[in-house]
Amino acid sequence: MSGIQNLVTRFNRVTIKKQLYRIYTVVVAVPIILIGSFLLMYTHHMMGNYYKDLLKSDNDRVRNIMFDITREVYGISRDISFDAGVRNILSEEFESRQEYMRAVDRNEVLNRYAKNYAQISAIDIYTDNPYLSKYKQFICVDEETEKTGWYQRSMEQANVFWQAIPWEDGYRDSKWDLCLVKAIQLVNSPYHAALVIHIDSNYLRIWVDNTEYNSLMSVDRGSVFYATDMDRSGKAQPIRIDYDESYFQYIGQEKLNGRQCFINISTFHAYQSGSKIYICTLDEHGYTEIRNILGICGAIILTALAIPGILIHIFTNYFTGRVRLLRQEMHKVSNQDYELIPALRGSDEISEAFGDLQVMVKNIKEQEARAYEAQIKEQELLIRQQEMEFKMLASQINPHFLYNTLEMIRMKALTAGDREAATAIKLLGKSMRYVLENTGTAYTTLEAELRHVDEYMEIQRLRFGGRIGYQKNIAEGIALAECRILPLLLQPVVENAVVHGLDETEEGGMIVISVYTKKLDETTLLMIDVDDNGCGMSEEALYKLRMDIEIRDMSRSKSIGLYNINQRMKLHYGEGYRIHVYSEPGQGTRVRLMIPAEKVDG
Repeated sequence: MSGIQNLVTRFNRVTIKKQLYRIYTVVVAVPIILIGSFLLMYTHHMMGNYYKDLLKSDNDRVRNIMFDITREVYGISRDISFDAGVRNILSEEFESRQEYMRAVDRNEVLNRYAKNYAQISAIDIYTDNPYLSKYKQFICVDEETEKTGWYQRSMEQANVFWQAIPWEDGYRDSKWDLCLVKAIQLVNSPYHAALVIHIDSNYLRIWVDNTEYNSLMSVDRGSVFYATDMDRSGKAQPIRIDYDESYFQYIGQEKLNGRQCFINISTFHAYQSGSKIYICTLDEHGYTEIRNILGICGAIILTALAIPGILIHIFTNYFTGRVRLLRQEMHKVSNQDYELIPALRGSDEISEAFGDLQVMVKNIKEQEARAYEAQIKEQELLIRQQEMEFKMLASQINPHFLYNTLEMIRMKALTAGDREAATAIKLLGKSMRYVLENTGTAYTTLEAELRHVDEYMEIQRLRFGGRIGYQKNIAEGIALAECRILPLLLQPVVENAVVHGLDETEEGGMIVISVYTKKLDETTLLMIDVDDNGCGMSEEALYKLRMDIEIRDMSRSKSIGLYNINQRMKLHYGEGYRIHVYSEPGQGTRVRLMIPAEKVDG
């Protein structure tokens, strides 16, 4: 304990300037340097893992794309190689070229796959049958083709394999295609044939290319057949690959072309073959972004060190210059002159003014407390006054103001040439007018209620376009203008069908309202069905909806509109009149309203 006291005593005996510098060093500089160094290392580690995870996700994306393509192309190769028509052509010894061409033209399998699959750029069938010539997909094997490794391999094995095969475009530039190679087994025939299906490199580029990363792909020990940067095509993968491993995978960083890059290489076993496709994903900008972020963090740390240091230096020089005047100023504080700076504790000349400092602080606190309380009360009164003024202003707003405002906006939209917006505003104004005019009324006509539904569906048509259709079926003999109905009864049911019934419908949605009458005992009932052709409901979901309509659970936020309509019908027409809901999965939903067929008085 005495050691600490001695340390404090020695600390207080030095000048105030040195005390402040020591405090800055111990309290500010050292913690900022330690914490900042830890944060820089942690940020570097975290950002490295973040970019590696993003790189792995993109690599997995490319793997999934290649799996789908190779699987589909493999199925196509099976269809072609096992097609009886293709085998007959390859085994046949045609007497004329015209007969041979007619046989090829009649083959539907080759024509279908050659024309309808965007991922395939070409289908070639190489054969040593001397009675065949080059025509469409059929190519006669020459000496150059016989020397190629892929053709010799196809003659030696029956299994499918994948090969990167080079070719030259019209500008004599070398290009590489990923190709499926499969021998076509010709039974009872002296001839041989090999099927080669070329994957369209442009199709791969559309699906694989990513603006953030570069992708490179190669097959087995071959060169790169696909690269986002086309200059890398035909070259080796950027890092050494252990081809003997069944599943080679590497994620890390390497220096390529003078730049530090993140690299992720994974192995993909092509569908139903022994070929291995190596997918390499490069991020050439990740390290640059990490360096930029670390640079910003370092600048923040230096700023956090520099600003307090500068302030401490300025404040210390300013404060020590006024120490000689401190005792004189403290007497002014005791006389309630508060335009002075406070004193600091210590064994120097400032300690002599400590008693006066207490009086000053006490007075200032009391004055600030009183001023703060008065300010709070004044602010509360101001807020209450503003609330009352707002309520008075809001009470002056009436429906006619809203209608006039909407009409003004509609005319501006028409002036601007936006007829669709003007139509929407007009429909919204009509809908609002109908709701406000019928709020609190006992009944309206079925004609007015259906007109309100028409306006609502027109707004939905503007919103969804052709996704949702609308149709009304009115039975003969029903005078809509003479049928009395509770107001605001149909629109919530139609809205429920649009929002929930057609929620998952991308196109072809339809809402159908059917109005007809039905005799039940001595009572004529007005039946209104609202049908949608949505996904429908399971028995469990339908049962739950019916319970929600009958029994209101305050903890639920769904089915409130149907519950309210059901309660209004039972209260107005009697317990026997209510909403009925019918639905089956995949068959849509029907909501039926059954009410007495009442006519308008007079």
